[in-house]
Amino acid sequence: MAELAIKGKVVNILPETSGTSGAGKAWVKQDFVIEETETQYPKKVCFTAFGEKIVPVVKTLTVGQEVEVHFNAESREHNEKFYTQLNCWRIDKNPNGITNTPQVAPTEQPKAEEPGMDLPF
Repeated sequence: MAELAIKGKVVNILPETSGTSGAGKAWVKQDFVIEETETQYPKKVCFTAFGEKIVPVVKTLTVGQEVEVHFNAESREHNEKFYTQLNCWRIDKNPNGITNTPQVAPTEQPKAEEPGMDLPF
């Protein structure tokens, strides 16, 4: 199966859900929604982050942030109906290589010819 990825803007981060499996193992998941930004007709897509490695990454996202989400699509059957889940396994927070860090202008160095600026060496 080919790698699936989509770029978009975060529009919603849903509350974290946690519990314990039948085997007694703790689990954690968090859903989030992005809106596609690279199509003519943008659509909203909900992803599930499952596990202690990817959920902390979702917690650092902010609404409006541009991301690229890598995921697997999985469908399960229940009572003769199929339910599809998009399981996120990687989130790139800077998909276009553009940083949001403001550019700081270099400060001007004082000139030696100003009074009191003579250096002793």
